[in-house]
Amino acid sequence: MNRISKSDYYLGIAEAVSKRSTCLRRQYGAIIVQNDEIIATGYNGSPRNSPNCCDVGKCWREENNIPHGEKYEACLAVHAEQNAIISAARRDMIGSAIYLVGFEDGKRIPAEQVRPCKICEKMITNSGIASVVTDNEK
Repeated sequence: MNRISKSDYYLGIAEAVSKRSTCLRRQYGAIIVQNDEIIATGYNGSPRNSPNCCDVGKCWREENNIPHGEKYEACLAVHAEQNAIISAARRDMIGSAIYLVGFEDGKRIPAEQVRPCKICEKMITNSGIASVVTDNEK
């Protein structure tokens, strides 16, 4: 029997989590793992009790031709990493790993292009997460 690697296992779960995204532009899934246990999951989408882009049928960033990586403060969505981090206690995240997968136009974004934004980088650092995994560790 061939078993998939732990990285592929967790990245597969992050991929499944991304399917809950409410963002029309990109769909991300994140899971935080500590000591081989999933601590929290998150996907990108509107804050609780706010209209979702997928429900209203439009994305402000798309409508205004905002390039990726710019003007995050104008976006309604909460990032997958942020949602995972706010769902976990800091004491549980210290030394953990966050697994991150992204999709655009139905296609998986290459692992080397999947990177937390500057805001998420700061949150990851302050939460105590030790590493970001976007591809199978070979």
